[in-house]
Amino acid sequence: MDKSYLIERIERDCPLCNKVHLLEKRRRESVMLIKNEEVKYEETYFFCPNSVGYDEDEFVSAEMMDYNLQNARNAYRKAHGLLTSYEIAEVRALYGMSQSDLALLLGWGEVTITRYETKAIQDETYDQLIRMVKDDPYYALRCLKKQKEHFSVGKYEDLAVAIINRIDSIGVEKMILKNIENRYAEYDTPCDFNGYQVLDISKLGAVMAFFAQYCKNLYKVKLMKLLWYADALSYQKRNHAITGLVYQHMPYGALPIANVEIINLPQLDVEEIEKDDGVIYHIQAKRGMTLDALTPDEIDIIYAVAKKFDNVKTKDIVEYMHKEEAYKETEMFQIIPFSLCKKLNQF
Repeated sequence: MDKSYLIERIERDCPLCNKVHLLEKRRRESVMLIKNEEVKYEETYFFCPNSVGYDEDEFVSAEMMDYNLQNARNAYRKAHGLLTSYEIAEVRALYGMSQSDLALLLGWGEVTITRYETKAIQDETYDQLIRMVKDDPYYALRCLKKQKEHFSVGKYEDLAVAIINRIDSIGVEKMILKNIENRYAEYDTPCDFNGYQVLDISKLGAVMAFFAQYCKNLYKVKLMKLLWYADALSYQKRNHAITGLVYQHMPYGALPIANVEIINLPQLDVEEIEKDDGVIYHIQAKRGMTLDALTPDEIDIIYAVAKKFDNVKTKDIVEYMHKEEAYKETEMFQIIPFSLCKKLNQF
């Protein structure tokens, strides 16, 4: 069997041995020919442990085949500097647009965006226009006004409001990013305090969105612990962190610098809930968020952390962290060096 990585074990009907049993869902690097070009991509498949020694011991479902084709096309897009299908969907999510909404906004056929998100690869000209909608909401508003006749009155008004809100929010987002950058100004080179990874906002947003999607009823305190474990486990396995966050020893465990600011990144929706003893923050991922900023091995790491702590209560993960060597070896308010994270409890 080629070098591969186990994702999970699933009980289902196996077409190779015609029995229902546990199959291994695995991932590996593979090659596919896209537009006469060999493209490396992450392939997912089922492995049947009962078929070892037979002519065939692996297969892909129809759903996996579509997923693998999408991964290969997106790998081609990345190699050629084009938006991936997920990034196109993310553009729509910024304005609450359907696939046909974005196509009509740009003056294209209604199914054009649908094709780009499923099977076709856009050329550079089309790609640039989609990027302009993403990066310049004023351009999006001009396009909407130009194509007004193609939308119902209600739809036009909804999209106009969404675009104007985006224009207003960009100023807030820039301020949040600036504040985070200022807090991390002294950690702008790889070092033991940031896990030899300079702060990467796109990766940070993707990691938090993943945890918010995977973990039920996620609150801020638990999210901060999950971030530390993801970075610590990454350091243990790869000698560098994922996000570049710097963590302090605090009463409730490791807490990243600028923890107040990072939960206001655009990938998250945060609900403030008043309690008798103060305010707590309920964390959810915004619709349309993707993991494109993360590598396959980083996704494996954050998945392992999410799976381990999914059903663990906040107070329990805090107590669990208090037993970590990295926490016990540092003092209150001290930065926790990643060199102390080589040993983690039960990982």
